[in-house]
Amino acid sequence: MDASLIDRYAAAHARVRDRIGEAAARVGRDPDDIRLVAISKTVPAERLRAAVAAGLGTLGENRVQEAAGKAPEVPGVEWHLVGGLQSNKVGRALELFSVIQSVDSLALAERIDRLAAGRSVRVLLQVNVDDDPAKGGFQPASMTGDLERVLALPALRVEGLMTVGRLMDDAEAARSTFIALRRLSESLRGRHPGLGPDLSMGMSEDYPVAVEEGATIVRVGRGLFGDRPPASGGRGDD
Repeated sequence: MDASLIDRYAAAHARVRDRIGEAAARVGRDPDDIRLVAISKTVPAERLRAAVAAGLGTLGENRVQEAAGKAPEVPGVEWHLVGGLQSNKVGRALELFSVIQSVDSLALAERIDRLAAGRSVRVLLQVNVDDDPAKGGFQPASMTGDLERVLALPALRVEGLMTVGRLMDDAEAARSTFIALRRLSESLRGRHPGLGPDLSMGMSEDYPVAVEEGATIVRVGRGLFGDRPPASGGRGDD
């Protein structure tokens, strides 16, 4: 394994964790309460093994097919699906991922429940808090009724909510999105204690702002692996 590559990833990891720590300190949070998902789209398995050796223990992919080709070659990590999940890929996703962060509809939640085969499936519900027609996700206005039905599905362990922030040059412009998700979570959990407290929000350009607004999971790709060719699957992948 390339020692220089391990060192490079270790340095990038430390920089991201330092920025998380600084953001957490500004609002009186414990940085250890914030998990980092390293978004590994288009990064080949040999480089991911170096990243794992550098301390990155949770990897996120936005396409089931890409994860299927890499996961067997990168042992010892927790894999998260952060991109859109087609109904015909649910069975394979259940085999590959520890957490599905992108459950974006009641129909998808019900299909996951049907195919879980007795397993407990950790999920986050993706919410389109900006009402952006280009994004998937539950609509905030319908979340109360939808959430009640999702929480009744026996196989799903709903650990919290996820959102994809607006693509902005100014990270501060994303703050309203993160505030909206946090407030929605607080409101929903007051009525539905089965909803977990996790908030997955914030990517390479805006994760410090997300931490300030309550993120418990940040999804960072370019900030760790550098710029990569664009891939299909939506901006949830960073």
